[in-house]
Amino acid sequence: MISQITKGIKISVKTSFEGTYFRNYKIQFAFSYEITIENQSKDFVQLNSRHWEIKDALNELEVVDGEGVLGQKPIIKPGGKHVYSSGCLLTSPFGSMKGYYNMINFSTTKKFKVVIPTFKLSAPFAIN
Repeated sequence: MISQITKGIKISVKTSFEGTYFRNYKIQFAFSYEITIENQSKDFVQLNSRHWEIKDALNELEVVDGEGVLGQKPIIKPGGKHVYSSGCLLTSPFGSMKGYYNMINFSTTKKFKVVIPTFKLSAPFAIN
């Protein structure tokens, strides 16, 4: 598990290899990840949007921006957490993801970014 704290918000990531698939006559490597967002600050915060940079071993970069996570814009109380799972497909058995969440602090009404630490995606059969 990888973790990082930005402005009192702790992001923890667990990853898993889900298998290989054929899509558009190409092999795809499927990965899932579970993210826990813990509010260790004393203020209520809301996650408004996300930015992802997904890179595979062939140096293909996919950038994904969107509102909320899984159609939600969770409000996280002090001491609370929000957990969700998602996934991605890569064209190689290795890759990585990183990004950030755009959040707002309800006490100060200030917007801020929370770093999603870089985490590796790797198929166990490809690890030497």
